[in-house]
Amino acid sequence: MIAVAEPRTNAAGLAPDLRIRDILDTLPREVFRKDWRKAWFQVAYNVAAVAVGYWAIAQAPLYLLPLAWIWTGTALTGFFVLGHDCGHRSFSNKLWVNDLVGHLAFLPLLYPFHGWRLQHDHHHKHTNKMEVDNAWHPATREKFLRSGKGYQALYHALRGRLWFLASIAHWAKYHFTREARLSPKQQQQMRFSAAVVILAAIIGLPLLVLTTGWFGLVKFWLMPWLVYHFWMSTFTIVHHTLPEIPFKYEGEWQEAHAQLAGTVHCDYPRWVEVLCHDINVHVPHHLSTAIPSYNLRKAHASLRQNWGPHLVERTFNWPLMKQIVDRCHIYDPVVNYRSIPEIRG
Repeated sequence: MIAVAEPRTNAAGLAPDLRIRDILDTLPREVFRKDWRKAWFQVAYNVAAVAVGYWAIAQAPLYLLPLAWIWTGTALTGFFVLGHDCGHRSFSNKLWVNDLVGHLAFLPLLYPFHGWRLQHDHHHKHTNKMEVDNAWHPATREKFLRSGKGYQALYHALRGRLWFLASIAHWAKYHFTREARLSPKQQQQMRFSAAVVILAAIIGLPLLVLTTGWFGLVKFWLMPWLVYHFWMSTFTIVHHTLPEIPFKYEGEWQEAHAQLAGTVHCDYPRWVEVLCHDINVHVPHHLSTAIPSYNLRKAHASLRQNWGPHLVERTFNWPLMKQIVDRCHIYDPVVNYRSIPEIRG
């Protein structure tokens, strides 16, 4: 087995009894304030960006279609972020507005709003908690080695160089299924959102084929949808996965440490940040989901001033992704992660 030094953690030096409230008290109060003008401005420019994208897809010659797909898929990821704010109730003070805008924003992505919202809330409550968190949860060595070859191959692919497809598997696995831990009302909400999405797919996708042909389905829906899932997979794996960021079992997991020093701030190209409403300014969002996306940068600047040594900050590039997808495979209680080739010996 390859020897690996124990990784440094940014949680070192944090008080063992640190609370989320202690961190939030250092933030300016205005970062929690909703502004309906800013919220609806985000909606307006996001709708315009998606419209420009679809216009470009309709007009572009074949050799320029990939650029149009990348733009449109990234703008659709912005739709998801708007729905994400709605799911956390940080878009509007009115519950029905959050639910309506959330469903509409998720509809082109065929994402069931309540199904995602309730599962995502679980991730926020248990970030990087072993056997509880439902986002990029690593397998243990024992579980992986006793699994079948098919599971091992799929797990290795989705945690490795095919990470960009993992969001599709997560979408299919978690957001259409019943959860025993949810209340009857929540189960009903999940069924409603799933029905909305399934009905939209049954009507919308065949209609797209009838009006534009099978290539139209690929051109106008499938390819932008795959770009969206590329960003979803990439954003979410980077948010909490690095060799130095640990998953912890219940008894040793500490909420404030996990949210502050176990969440990654990652800088992407500015056009991606604008289209995706700064969702990758992610540390303040994990400390409080009440902070609207348009206030995340101001909140992060305050965190940098008061908690700077404990923040994890990276820049999106291939070396970063290679570090994550080539190493962060299997849970290890000492060094956080080992790669699958390592554990196989």
